[in-house]
Amino acid sequence: MSTPLSDNVTQISPVASDRVAAPVVRKIGVSDLHEALRLGWDDFKAVPSHAVILCIIYPVLGLVIARMVLGYSVLPLLFPLAAGFALIGPFAALGLYELSRRRELGEEPSAWHALGVLRAPSFGAMLGLGTLLLTLFVVWVATANAIYISTFGNAPVAGIPDFASRIFTTTEGRQLILVGCGVGLLFAIVALCVSVVAFPLMLDRHANVTDAILTSLRVVMKNPVTMMTWGLIVAALLVLGSLPLFVGLAVVLPLLGHATWHLYRKVLAPDPNPRQETPRSPKGRRYAADFPASLFPWGRDKP
Repeated sequence: MSTPLSDNVTQISPVASDRVAAPVVRKIGVSDLHEALRLGWDDFKAVPSHAVILCIIYPVLGLVIARMVLGYSVLPLLFPLAAGFALIGPFAALGLYELSRRRELGEEPSAWHALGVLRAPSFGAMLGLGTLLLTLFVVWVATANAIYISTFGNAPVAGIPDFASRIFTTTEGRQLILVGCGVGLLFAIVALCVSVVAFPLMLDRHANVTDAILTSLRVVMKNPVTMMTWGLIVAALLVLGSLPLFVGLAVVLPLLGHATWHLYRKVLAPDPNPRQETPRSPKGRRYAADFPASLFPWGRDKP
């Protein structure tokens, strides 16, 4: 006997109901970028030590890698390395998104909360997209190095005055600036389009890589001028933070990381089915006399 059509509909509809609707992208303006930066600065002031600890390793790592690759001739790649942080910054700021999310929930963030992203259900997806951005960063640095060598050859740089003279007072230097900035802009646009809200979305709503990238593309397409402005702000802050030997990035990277979380909140409508946070039981006061019994459940006082 054939199955009635109504039965077929009944069998299919539960599957369709399980599909998650795509996030609703909102139109935002430059004032929203300013507000996101302000909120990001508030987050940074609330947990500055944690943010610096999380982010100071990235500029240090950049310098170490440059020294290993080029010995003492790091000057030609200082600017490409600084600009390259815009490519890997969204992934490097994962812990900062978690700190901002916790503050948003009314909690007092700590370094352990930042490390909580390692236990996120979508951490594998974040790692996958982070690997893509890291690959983009490596390709950009290699490309920038190739452009410099094709312009000036392999002759070593004597020092900062010699390097500055090459770049700003010669025809080759001006050509290098134009070509390098043009190629770097293409890399930056690709990174911005695929990751502007991807990592916060994966952290907050456990989206997969494809959905996160598609949502970022939709955000850029709906807000092209605003996202272009955001990209310019990011680039300007990274350059300013890189001037004193990358030390300023210890402040700039946390600021941009926190601000990106708030930008995500502004450009995407709230999740109609937000995940339920497991309430944390308050920790009672511990005393030294209770050690080591307090380490075991049966050794703790009952409420």
